[in-house]
Amino acid sequence: FEHRILSSTVGAEPLLRGFDDIFFAPHSRHTEIRRADVEKISDLNILAESDEAGLYLLGSKDGRHLYATGHSEYDPLTLKGEYDRDINKGLPIHIPKNYYPNDDPAQPPTVRWRGHSNLLFSNWLNYYVYQVTPYDVSQIPK
Repeated sequence: FEHRILSSTVGAEPLLRGFDDIFFAPHSRHTEIRRADVEKISDLNILAESDEAGLYLLGSKDGRHLYATGHSEYDPLTLKGEYDRDINKGLPIHIPKNYYPNDDPAQPPTVRWRGHSNLLFSNWLNYYVYQVTPYDVSQIPK
């Protein structure tokens, strides 16, 4: 699904450094986190969202909690495996959106999320793990 960074986070959120304004991330199942529910939680920021898939990246103001509703970690064939599994079980499943060329499951999938995925995990490790974790574990806040 196509996602966008919220303008209020551009340049301010280390997790999103280097992201394109529009980027792709796969989603596997039906899930929903309502914007109205998140906006009631003063400690959470909405970082990225999709018109079709909804909220995608959320983070606490202190940076200690990050939430992703999609599956940036998926390799190229993970969605295909899930789709094929559900088809073989006879489940009512739609062809994954923006995955197969021309929505044709006989074609190899088009991977549009690899760069974003690598950047997401690199930024998380660099800015939220390595740079804030003390060398002495006894100094880690509880």
